[in-house]
Amino acid sequence: MPDRKDTGSKRLREAAVRADSHPTALRAARWLRSRLPGDDRFGDPLSTAGRAPFEVLGRGASALQPARPSAAHELGLSALQLWQGLSEASGRGRGDEQVALLFTDLVGFSSWALDAGDALAIDLLRAVGEVSEEAVSASDGRIVKRLGDGLMAAFPETPGAVDAALATRLGLEPIEVSGYRPRMRFGVHSGKPRMLGGDFYGVDVNTAARVMAAAGPDQVLVSESACRDLPLERYELSRARRLRAPGAPADVHVVSVGYA
Repeated sequence: MPDRKDTGSKRLREAAVRADSHPTALRAARWLRSRLPGDDRFGDPLSTAGRAPFEVLGRGASALQPARPSAAHELGLSALQLWQGLSEASGRGRGDEQVALLFTDLVGFSSWALDAGDALAIDLLRAVGEVSEEAVSASDGRIVKRLGDGLMAAFPETPGAVDAALATRLGLEPIEVSGYRPRMRFGVHSGKPRMLGGDFYGVDVNTAARVMAAAGPDQVLVSESACRDLPLERYELSRARRLRAPGAPADVHVVSVGYA
């Protein structure tokens, strides 16, 4: 004869599952998410790829998602979404704030590395990485991601991004590995990119990358719009020229920048 306690517990669980999956409960949970600050689609791999506490918890919550629709799961993500939104509003995330983006790339590295071999290539990247990381940190920036022989970094203001680029260029001068002296190109652009999972996305990111690609060896190229934030008594600016690059807005102009 079945135990009455076990039978009651089973019925309670079944009732809870039915309530959790009820369309009305799901609509209410999703409506709540749409009204909360933060990304109302928080929980997918793109939005939880970073290392912030709410992103780490979001990955865990997504991994535990039941095979059926769940209002409780939506409410759990709602709390993390709210945390994300409040973090951005208090300055721990970027949200809709202006951000200066720096892209870097080593000139001629791939061709050299083919002949030099992996061991020497890694030695060089480590030396370059130490210089660039120190320069970014000293200018109140953070490295968003590494891109093979380059990186993408974000800064609160354009002068920080430019200073990091110029400091990196100076720091690379004494480095030499197996006859190769690293020369780097730099691109800076500012805007309001979308932040998801610790990374940035959008037109401004693509524009910053195109600005970097248009730079020559050792050149710090900055979009003309970002140059408006530079104190002219501190920096020397070249004449602006139009950026002609696939994927970049047609009205972008760029300026070569150095210290005055």
